[in-house]
Amino acid sequence: MYMFKKFKSLFGAQDMTVGSPFSCLLKFAIPLLIGNIAQLLYSTADAFVVGRYMGDLGDVALSAIGSAMPPCNFFLVLFMGVGSGVTIMVSQYFGARDNDSLGVSIGNSITLIVILSIFVTTVASSLAGPILRLVGTPNETYEMARTYMTIIFLGSIGIGLYNALSAILRGLGESVFPLIVLLFTVVLNIFLDILFVAGFNMGVAGAASATIITQVLSAIICLVKVAVMRDLFKLNLTMLKPVKRIVKQIIHLGGPNALSMAIMFASITFVQSLINSMGYMVVTAITVTQRLDSFAMLPSQTFQNAAGTFTGQNIGAGKMERVRQGTKTVFLMCLTFTSVMVASMLLFGRHMLGLFTETESIIDMSMTFVRIATPAYLMMTLTGTLMGVMRGAGDSIGPMWMTMLNNVIIRIPLTYMFAYFTRSEARPTGHPNSIFLSMLCSMVVGSIISILYYRAGKWRGKAITGKNVPEPDMA
Repeated sequence: MYMFKKFKSLFGAQDMTVGSPFSCLLKFAIPLLIGNIAQLLYSTADAFVVGRYMGDLGDVALSAIGSAMPPCNFFLVLFMGVGSGVTIMVSQYFGARDNDSLGVSIGNSITLIVILSIFVTTVASSLAGPILRLVGTPNETYEMARTYMTIIFLGSIGIGLYNALSAILRGLGESVFPLIVLLFTVVLNIFLDILFVAGFNMGVAGAASATIITQVLSAIICLVKVAVMRDLFKLNLTMLKPVKRIVKQIIHLGGPNALSMAIMFASITFVQSLINSMGYMVVTAITVTQRLDSFAMLPSQTFQNAAGTFTGQNIGAGKMERVRQGTKTVFLMCLTFTSVMVASMLLFGRHMLGLFTETESIIDMSMTFVRIATPAYLMMTLTGTLMGVMRGAGDSIGPMWMTMLNNVIIRIPLTYMFAYFTRSEARPTGHPNSIFLSMLCSMVVGSIISILYYRAGKWRGKAITGKNVPEPDMA
C-alpha cells in the first residue's frame, strides 16, 4: 500500500510552495528533462531515418530538413507563446488557490490555440515555397524542404494543442504524466518513420507525417488528462468562451515571449540564408550538429521552465523567500546537468553524429562546431535560469528585449562580419565556423546583460496576483 501511494504521488499536480526547494525542483525537473529529450527524439528520429534509409539522397534529405526547420519554427512560436503565457497564469493561480480563474485560463488557452492553428494551416502552408526561395534554399533540397514544411503546417493543430496542454500541466507542477505520454509516442514516431520512409518510400514526407500523427496523439491524451483533473477545476464548454481579462493576460504574458522566439527564429532564418550560400554539405553538417546542439541546450530550457513554474507558484502563494532559494538551486542544477551533457558530446560526439551520416568530412566539420560552441552551452545555464525566474514572476517584456538585442543587434551582424573576413577562394561566402563563433560571442554578451537586468530588479512586481518578489540575490 505504501509503495502504491508513493507511485500515485508521482502523478497529478505538484504543490511547489511547500517542502525543500531542491526536492521540489528535482522531482519536477527530472521528468521534464527526460520528456524534453523524448520530444527532441521526434526530429532526431526524422533525421536518423532519412539519413540512413534514403540511400544516396540521405545527406540531401538531411539538408532539406535543416533548411525547413527555422522557417517552420518561426510560425510555430505562436503556439509556444500561448504555452508560456498559460504556464505563468496557471502556476500563479494554482499557487493562489484561485480555481475559477485557473479553469477559465485553461479553457481560453485552448480556444486561442485552435484559432492560431487555423491561421498557420491556411497562411503559413501557402508561404512555404516563397519563404524557402527567399532564404536561398539550394535547388538540390528545395522540393524536399517545401514538402516537409507544408505537411508540418497542415498538421499544426496537433502541435499547437500539445504545446498548450503540456504547458498547462507544467504550470500545475505535473511533469511525470507528460513524460509517460512522450515516451510512448516517441517509440510510435520511430516506428512510423521507418514504416513511411523505409517501407513506403515516402521520403521526407513520411518523416513529417509520422511527426504530425504522434503530436496529434500526444495532444489527445493530454487533453483527456486535463479534463479529468476535476479536483482542481471542472473543464467545460463555457470555459472555452473567450474572457477579455484572461485573453489579455495570456497575450500580455505570452505575446512578448512569442515575439522574442519569433525574433530568434527569424534571425536563425536570416542566418540560414548565409548557411545555404555555403552549399548543401555545410547545411548538412550544421543540421546534424544541431541535433547535438539541441541536447546540449536541453538542461537550460528544462530548468528555465522549472524556474518559471516554481517562481509562479510561490509568488502566487506569497512565499517570496523561496523564490530566491529556488533561483540558486535551479542554477546549480542546470549547470551540473549541462556539464554532463557537454562532456558526453565532446567524448562521444563522433559516434553520435555517425547515427545521421557516414560522410567523414561532415562529421569532422560538425565536431569543430561543437567545440567552438561548448562555452556558450555553459553560459546558457545562467541566462536560462534568470529568464525563467523573470517570466515566472510575470515579466516577459525584459526577456523579450534581451532576446532581441542578443539575436538581432549582436549575433546577425557578427555572423556576417566573421563570414566576410574569412572569405577565400575555396569559401567565397565565408568560413562556416563563423556561424558558431558569432553564437559564442553573442552568448557572452547576453549573459552579462541578463545578470545586469536581474540585479537591477526591474522584473519585480509583475505578478498577475498582485504580489511582489524579493530583492534579487545570486550570492
